[in-house]
Amino acid sequence: MADLRVEILLQQRTVDRLRREHRSGLNALSARLAELQAASTRIDALGERIAQMGQLTLDEFDFNDPAPMGGPAEPSATPVDNAGLQLAIGDLGERLRRQASQLDALQYLMVNRQIEDDTTPAGWPVRKGWISSRYGERTDPFTGEQAHHHGLDFVGTRGSDVLSVASGVVVWAGRRQGYGNTVEIDHGNGYRTRYAHNDDLVVKPGDPVRAGQLIARLGSTGRSSAPHVHFEVLHNGRSVNPARFVENLR
Repeated sequence: MADLRVEILLQQRTVDRLRREHRSGLNALSARLAELQAASTRIDALGERIAQMGQLTLDEFDFNDPAPMGGPAEPSATPVDNAGLQLAIGDLGERLRRQASQLDALQYLMVNRQIEDDTTPAGWPVRKGWISSRYGERTDPFTGEQAHHHGLDFVGTRGSDVLSVASGVVVWAGRRQGYGNTVEIDHGNGYRTRYAHNDDLVVKPGDPVRAGQLIARLGSTGRSSAPHVHFEVLHNGRSVNPARFVENLR
């Protein structure tokens, strides 16, 4: 009888130990579930912030979708059994994988937008100066007759910096009839910019350039009456009014 009583006590202790281990396992799973829920919430906030910063309308990026919990319980409720915890963790893991894919796509869109912004002409080709002649019909300063002016003339100090207004690749750097020392840059998407009448050129064909990079020194070479930069924007080979580009700021 005493031996049986001892055996029962031992079995009770074993059951108590198993219960403690099970409870400990449930607590660990509950803690893991809370970590995943917090991570999912942070990713939601990050995704929304990135989309807002990039001024993107992304209906397919469902960052406000609540984390799937299963059943009618509140999102903050914690399942009390092992199976429920495992199911909730699996659902959250799948959501996190989906969010990671969404953020990858969002990053791709942001990078492409940044590249597009950097390669779109914007701003002035000089740091200081003023516009002496605009795009369109004008009186030719040499003949006195009406003629079409294909760009904008920026007056500045001889030898001052001439800057690229967008990132791209130099496709021409040398003398050109009427233009004098000229730099032409291809920015992709059909856009090119041309900078004429420079004294010195500091780039050569094939050079990659960044927006705002020094490409030449202002001068008065070619058909020029005084130191200035003749600035043109071409789209698909045709000159367009640069005014809307130089008025943009990065």
